[in-house]
Amino acid sequence: MIPRIHKEGWPTLINVGLLLGIINFTASYYLENALLKAFLAGFSLVLGVFFLQFFRHPRRRAPGPPSGLLSPADGKVVFVGKVNEPEVLQAEAVQLSIFMSPFNVHVNRYPVTGEVLYVKHHPGRYLVAWHPKSSELNERCTTAILQEDGQVVVVRQIAGILARRIVNYARVGQRVQAGEEMGFIKFGSRADVFWIPRDDWEIAVKEGDAVKAKESVLARLKSR
Repeated sequence: MIPRIHKEGWPTLINVGLLLGIINFTASYYLENALLKAFLAGFSLVLGVFFLQFFRHPRRRAPGPPSGLLSPADGKVVFVGKVNEPEVLQAEAVQLSIFMSPFNVHVNRYPVTGEVLYVKHHPGRYLVAWHPKSSELNERCTTAILQEDGQVVVVRQIAGILARRIVNYARVGQRVQAGEEMGFIKFGSRADVFWIPRDDWEIAVKEGDAVKAKESVLARLKSR
């Protein structure tokens, strides 16, 4: 079954499909080695499947009315701790980092409902996404959402060693819902979430946990 494809993937898929088609068409006419032609056909199939799965866009259902903070990305939790967040919060904050491998879904989503307060793209380097300094040195895009209760949640999309394009749909002043699409990162990357610690919030995941955008709860109200 062919997966639903994200709109950001179609230009890449069309270009890859044309290139592989030309290579295999040319090989069928000019190569006499049957084994080499079979290898090219098999390699093309594997590469095509890889790109299809990378740009897949599965439908997701949120776990009931949002009562905390939903995961903005699919992947593995690689860091949970307190840091100084200087760009938006300018204070000590909880940081939760999610590493997305090339095999994860790369659609990014808003973790909370509220108003987009801040959006800024930063050019930078392309360190491996799990590098501790990638949040500060890599190409990245920071989005801050102001909730109705005054809590500000910051999401930072970070490019990795393979990632070369961060897509962000957020606009300052826009009203957004938890779980809605925020953007897309092409090829292995990372998403960081920051918020100022609150007594009524508890972290619901730990380092090493696998999470899914929109479906996994990263932090929730203690009363829930």
